[in-house]
Amino acid sequence: MLECLTVRDIVLIDHLVLDFDGGLNVMTGETGAGKSILLDALGFALGRRDARGLVRAGASEGSVEAAIHCAADHPARAVMDEAGIAWDEDGLILRRIANADGPSRAFVNGQRVNADTLRQIAETLVEVHGQHDDRGLLNARGHRALLDSFAATDAGVAKVRAAWRATRAAQDALQTAEAQIEAAAKDREYLEHAVAELRDLAPEEGEDDLLGSRRRLMQGAERIRDEVLRAATVLGTEGAEGAVDDALRRLDSAAAAAEGRLDPPLEALSRATEALAEATSGIEAALEELRFDPSELEQAEERLFAIRALARKHQCGSDDLPALAETLEARLSAISAGEGELKSLTLALTEAKAQYSKAASALTAARIKAAAALDKAVAQELPALKMERARFATAIAPTDPGPDGQDEVAFTIATNPGAAFGPLATIASGGELSRFLLALKVSLATRLGGGTMIFDEIDRGVGGATADAVGRRLARLAEGAQVLVVTHSPQVAARGDAHFRIAKSVSAGDARTRIEHLSGEERRDEIARMLAGDQITDAARAAADALI
Repeated sequence: MLECLTVRDIVLIDHLVLDFDGGLNVMTGETGAGKSILLDALGFALGRRDARGLVRAGASEGSVEAAIHCAADHPARAVMDEAGIAWDEDGLILRRIANADGPSRAFVNGQRVNADTLRQIAETLVEVHGQHDDRGLLNARGHRALLDSFAATDAGVAKVRAAWRATRAAQDALQTAEAQIEAAAKDREYLEHAVAELRDLAPEEGEDDLLGSRRRLMQGAERIRDEVLRAATVLGTEGAEGAVDDALRRLDSAAAAAEGRLDPPLEALSRATEALAEATSGIEAALEELRFDPSELEQAEERLFAIRALARKHQCGSDDLPALAETLEARLSAISAGEGELKSLTLALTEAKAQYSKAASALTAARIKAAAALDKAVAQELPALKMERARFATAIAPTDPGPDGQDEVAFTIATNPGAAFGPLATIASGGELSRFLLALKVSLATRLGGGTMIFDEIDRGVGGATADAVGRRLARLAEGAQVLVVTHSPQVAARGDAHFRIAKSVSAGDARTRIEHLSGEERRDEIARMLAGDQITDAARAAADALI
């Protein structure tokens, strides 16, 4: 609810503070007094118009501040949370500054925002209705949501949205699987050949190093085995060990007579005997290790070269071949398994589409039923508004399935018998449009929650009983809500819960607009003026009392 409007240096307003209450707030005044200035100022604060021409002559800047109270669960909070604007439990302060020579600035709860963010927040707080209304009831893009609110189909809409998300997820999963299988299928021949090659060779991790070491050993054995064999021959057949033993025996027999002189050579020869025996044993062992089948070297080299050639072919290390084999086998298996997976995903998508179709069809049926009720409700309002020949119809047409169902909704009218139905914004004249909007808004308000609504001269071109009908409907609409209406009709003004008079004064060539909150006799006199003109008579006052 709009609680307070503060205006500084806007057109003819130097400084103005207006406090509003709930219910029907009416604003009256003579033509040219500045009623449009007040609505322009409010529209500026709500982001609905630009700053061009708003700053009061002689001022460097002008400002408009709107204090609005709303509940903690109000839709404005979601917009503010997304924009990163702090929520204040005491309400919202929308403030916008117009510079005479520069761009305007906007603030929400003291935080700087751009014009789009201000407008998005304001559109959840205040509805402005009139012949230039392009964001409210005249905007066909919002008609489906309005019908859904009237029909109380929150659960149905939620079910359709959930089914739509499930359908899109199933569609995405199927498309991803199809793309993967298609890409893999293109490589089937390559994969089959590569996997067969790897399976036949069956390389093992570390096998390259093992084969390389064994190959180097066998290649070295060929070069040194002859020398080792000759050394063994020298020690064995040429009698090196036997000569040492013979010398040892001879010296041993002479040792007793040598009085210790032969002890050192005897000890040395004993050590030599042991060393020769150890050397001979080692040489024999080495010969055994160096003994190999030449075909073994050939086989080792052949496998080593095959492993390295396969690694080069796949541009990887020899030790990476086992892991590569597993990867390629998995890709090959995926092609075979993919057909079964596609069947499963296709079934899931079919089921998701069926669930969506079921939920969307149920929502369509609810919308059609609600549309008939809304059309009936609007039709009941039109005669009293002097539009008994006009017709209203909620058009529901099939459209591409989406998260909100498969229906396109538009409010249409026909103002004359036999005329074709068409959009609200293009068929009705200014006065007719305002009354159509009132009838529609009153009908929708039976299901929609209260808020702040502004009607600009909705009673234009009507009087008498029709004006009284407009006033009654505005008063009904204001129950549990807040309605601000600019009016020239005393019948409408008399229905107000609060009455504001807008007047213009000129002093020393300086024109200013002022606004007064009327009550008691002041209110009666203003309604009498609206009835009788500048000369307020006792009869006019009596008629005003009767209207009030």
